[in-house]
Amino acid sequence: MTTTRTTTALCALALAWGLALPGNAQAQTITIGLQDDPDMLDPDLGRTFVGRIVFAALCDKLVDITPDLDFAPMLATDWQWSDDAMQLAFDLRDDVVFHDGTKFDAEAVRFNIERSLNLPGSNRASEIRPVREVEVAGDYRVVLHLNEPFAPLLAALSDRAGMMVSPTAARAADEAGRPFANELVCAGPYTLVDRVVQDRIIVERFADYYDPDSVSAQRLVFRTIPDSTVRLANLQAGDLDLAERIAPTDLDTVRNDANLELVTTTSLHYHGIRINHANGPRAETNPLRDPNVRAALDHAIDRVALNQVAFDGEFMPGNQPVAPTNPFYNADVPVPPRDVEAARAALAEAGLDRVSFELLVANNPEQMRVGEIIQAMVAEAGIDVQIRASEFAAALDAMTRGDFDAMLVGWSGRVDPDGNVHTFYDSQGGLNDGRYSNERVDELINRARQVGDVAERQRLYAEAFEIITQERASITLYHNTHLYGVRAEVEGFTPYPDGLIRPFGMVKN
Repeated sequence: MTTTRTTTALCALALAWGLALPGNAQAQTITIGLQDDPDMLDPDLGRTFVGRIVFAALCDKLVDITPDLDFAPMLATDWQWSDDAMQLAFDLRDDVVFHDGTKFDAEAVRFNIERSLNLPGSNRASEIRPVREVEVAGDYRVVLHLNEPFAPLLAALSDRAGMMVSPTAARAADEAGRPFANELVCAGPYTLVDRVVQDRIIVERFADYYDPDSVSAQRLVFRTIPDSTVRLANLQAGDLDLAERIAPTDLDTVRNDANLELVTTTSLHYHGIRINHANGPRAETNPLRDPNVRAALDHAIDRVALNQVAFDGEFMPGNQPVAPTNPFYNADVPVPPRDVEAARAALAEAGLDRVSFELLVANNPEQMRVGEIIQAMVAEAGIDVQIRASEFAAALDAMTRGDFDAMLVGWSGRVDPDGNVHTFYDSQGGLNDGRYSNERVDELINRARQVGDVAERQRLYAEAFEIITQERASITLYHNTHLYGVRAEVEGFTPYPDGLIRPFGMVKN
């Protein structure tokens, strides 16, 4: 029987993973199984969790996080806030080059921050919106000047907004009219070699990486395998070295396989139903625009039973953008029990006996199972759910275009609650695909960005979460646990609460 290692958000600092060459001269390839195919491989345009996993091998950031959710130096060696919290200065490494040989320096940082703010379609713009100017204060010192104090800025820069791409390569792609996502050039330990959509992404070790001893594998292969059963079978057969999102129903299989190890950690994720309130013509006929219909849907779902049936009780029922264990959770608005009579009464208030809507669901077995459980639950209350299965990246594109009534979808979570909230619930949020809009929510969550005092931020988010849950801006259902299967010959893998697989420190014997 294998040993299960479990870490929490408060575990000791450790490097996540990397891979070593065997004693012979043969170059080592490490293969990682992903549940979904990443969308655009451009940090400013990407929006998928699996895309972030691939970025972790390709694109170093200004700062990173530790397993206990502290901030750690990466491309920046140090940072300082001004006394009035209106400037954030970074001192940068002086030994970094991008994959195309371009020097990393303060000018490169300025290019990247301005690109995140101004690139058409940038999903990062709202994450760092208060940045008004990027000052090059020296070859390796940069100062971000803000329009207002912005507490989540460092957290935003520890993720995609802080990933640095080569200015030379990005400009060349833009001038030639080519998608930069097809030829991504960053400053991470691996370079992009090949991508076959819906199949694999291949990256190779960058010879001029500034910290060469931190990674050893010559090649990483990310394989897209949506079916968790097939992903596990590939892991058992040795065709994968590591697989993310092991199905909770398969945990005993992993535990009882002498060749595998189950590695788990708490997560920042949340999953639920996003609703099209006002995005395009489809919203005009969406029955879920009626708050009473949304209330009926919410009342008709048994979150505890959903967790038990779909996930063997391994996940945590939820109803807010942060988990009930999070210090920003509003305990005065607890996870509601199922109430079929209340659901029927809400439908009656809407003047309906029955109602039907389409639920967009990624076509992997886990999400299809959740969709089907919800479909069965709510039918008893008079709600007919038509499931529309779609490949995940295509489903996200449909949601962006407004081609949906509702979508079952998750968010991988961020260190600061702003990263779980603002981009989805602010009227101008970059990922507010349903076009939800509430002036008071805008006021609260934007004020929470400006405040440094934790207690005051908690009060602001508490009121915002109360409004969001009462209005059913979206319907949060559960918070998952990160579940990885790892081959026994792989040592040194440590999971992080953000779920990213970092290519540092792991050894394959």
